[in-house]
Amino acid sequence: MRTSKFVVLALVLLGVIAGVLVWQLGTPRGLTYTQAVSQLDSLLKRVSWSESIVTRKATVTVDRAPDLQDTLPDISKFELVVNPTVAPGEVAVEIFASVEKAGKGFDGWLVEVANDFNRSNLRLRNGQSAKVKIRAIASGEGYQFIAAQKYLPDAYSPSHVLWMKMLAAKGIALTPVSERLLGDVAGIVMKERVWRTLQSKYGTVEVQHVLDAVAQGSIAMGYTDPFVSSAGLNFLVAVLATFAQGDPNKMLADDVVSAFEAFQRGVPFVALTTPQMRDSVQNDGSLEAFIVNRAVFAKAPAFQSGYAFIPYGIRHDSPLYGIGQLTTEKHEALRLFAQFASQAPAQKLATEYGFNQLSDYTPAFAPPPGEVLIEAQRVWKRKKDAGRPIVAVFLGDVSGSMEGVPLRNLKRALMAGSQFIDPENSIGLVVFNQEVKQLLPVGKFTLNQRALFTAAVQDMSAGGGTAMYDGILVALRMLVAAKAKQPECKPLLIVLTDGETNAGLSFDKVKPVIAGVKIPIYTIGYNAKLDILRQISAVNEAASLNADEGDIAYKIGALLNAEM
Repeated sequence: MRTSKFVVLALVLLGVIAGVLVWQLGTPRGLTYTQAVSQLDSLLKRVSWSESIVTRKATVTVDRAPDLQDTLPDISKFELVVNPTVAPGEVAVEIFASVEKAGKGFDGWLVEVANDFNRSNLRLRNGQSAKVKIRAIASGEGYQFIAAQKYLPDAYSPSHVLWMKMLAAKGIALTPVSERLLGDVAGIVMKERVWRTLQSKYGTVEVQHVLDAVAQGSIAMGYTDPFVSSAGLNFLVAVLATFAQGDPNKMLADDVVSAFEAFQRGVPFVALTTPQMRDSVQNDGSLEAFIVNRAVFAKAPAFQSGYAFIPYGIRHDSPLYGIGQLTTEKHEALRLFAQFASQAPAQKLATEYGFNQLSDYTPAFAPPPGEVLIEAQRVWKRKKDAGRPIVAVFLGDVSGSMEGVPLRNLKRALMAGSQFIDPENSIGLVVFNQEVKQLLPVGKFTLNQRALFTAAVQDMSAGGGTAMYDGILVALRMLVAAKAKQPECKPLLIVLTDGETNAGLSFDKVKPVIAGVKIPIYTIGYNAKLDILRQISAVNEAASLNADEGDIAYKIGALLNAEM
C-alpha cells in the first residue's frame, strides 16, 4: 500500500514537472502543413464566398516582348534628398545615387557629404559656384531610367560598375569621374554553425563551396532580384563566373547555365531588395545563408554575433560617371564633388557608417562586358525557377474605398503587369469586398487564360466592406489544391488592397494557417501604409510594397518580372 502511494506521488510530481516544462517551453512551434490545411478548411466554413467564373474573353495583344522600362513611373516618385536652391552664377549637377548611401542614418553618407559640399561654396574656374543635387534611387531602377532615356541625370553613382557596363552596351554616353567614392564589398552571410561545417569539410569556405552546398540541398540560401538589386546582379554574375571558372566567354555556355539551374533548385527565396532580405532574416531566421553588403553587415544588430561573412564578386565602390553630353562646367562640378568626397573628413564619416572595410579584397574575376550582363539577366529570368512551374493567385480588393480612380489604376496595373507572366506558369483570380468571389480558376497562362483574366479585370466593380482575410483563405485553398495536383510547383499569393479589414476573420485567426501552408503572400498596398500588410508578407518571407497611382503599374510589373 505504501509503495502504491509512493508511485502515485511520483506520477503526480512527474506530471507537475511536465506541466512546468510545457509552460516554460511553450507548445510546438506552429502547425504542420496537414494541420494547417485542416484548419484552413475549417475556417472556410465561416467565410461567405462563391464562384463567379468569367466566361467572356477580352482581346489581348502579343505584338512584342514586354519591357519593364515601359512601366517606369514619373521620376518625381524618387526623392531629391539633396535639393539646394540654385541662384544665378551657380552650376548644379543632379546625381542618381544608390540608396545604401543616399538614405537616412547610416545609409545617408552621400547626403551629408553633398550638403557639406554645397555649404562649402567651391568655385569653378570661371568663378561660378558648384552645387550637387542627389536623387535616391535603387541602382537597377536608375539604370532602367537611363537605359530607356526616360530621364537622364547629369551623373550616376550606382553601387558598382556592372550597371555602367550595361549602359555602355545600350549606347549611353558615359564619362568616368571617379571609380570609387567609398569602399564596400558584397558578401554571403552565413550562420556560423553552417560555416564551420563547410570549413571542416573543405578547409576553407569559398563561393564555390557555398554553391555546391546549396545545389546539394545542404544550405537554405536567399538572394536579391538582379534586375533591381546591385548585390543581386553581382551575385548572379559571381555564380555564373564561378561555374565558368572566371572566363567571361563561357559565362553563358550551356553547361554553365545548366549548373546555375541546378544551383537554383536549392534556392528557396529570392527577395526583391536588400532591405526585404535583411527584414526576412531578422523576422524569421530560417535562411542559413543570404547576401548583404559589408557596411550593412557591420551595422545591423542582428548580425553582430553568430554569422560569418564571405566576400564575393566585384567590389561595391560606388563609381561616379557623367551621363550624356554635359557642359564643361558640369564636368568640372562633378570632378570637384568627387575630390571633396575623397578627402579625409568624408572618408572618415564613411568608415564610421560601416564602409571602407575589407579594402584588400580583390575580385576573382573582371567585370564582364555589358552585353554579357544583359543576357545574364535574361538567363536568370528564364532559369530562376529551375523548371518548377509557378502557380499564383491574384487577390484584388473591390471594396467601396476602391471605387473610381483607385480601381481604374489597379485594373490598368494588373493588365500591364500580366505581360510579364510566363505562359508556362498558372494564374487564378479572386476578388473580395465583404464577400469573396472566385473569378478565374487556376490555369496555365495561355492566350486563352490571359483573355479570360483580362476580361475579369476589366469587369471588376467596387462597393461594400473589406474582408481581406476571408479572401486570403479562399485564395490559399486554391493554391493548396494546385499544389496537390503539382507537388513540384511553387505557389504564391499576390494581394492588392487599399485599406484595413473591417469584415470577416482577423489576422490573428488566419496567421497560423498562413504560416503552416508556407505559401508566400506578396502584398501591394495602394495608397496604404499599413503595418499589417508587412506582417502578412513577413510570415513566409515575401515582399510588401506600397504604391500609388503614379507607380503601381511599375511595382506590379517589377514584382511579376521577378517572380513570374
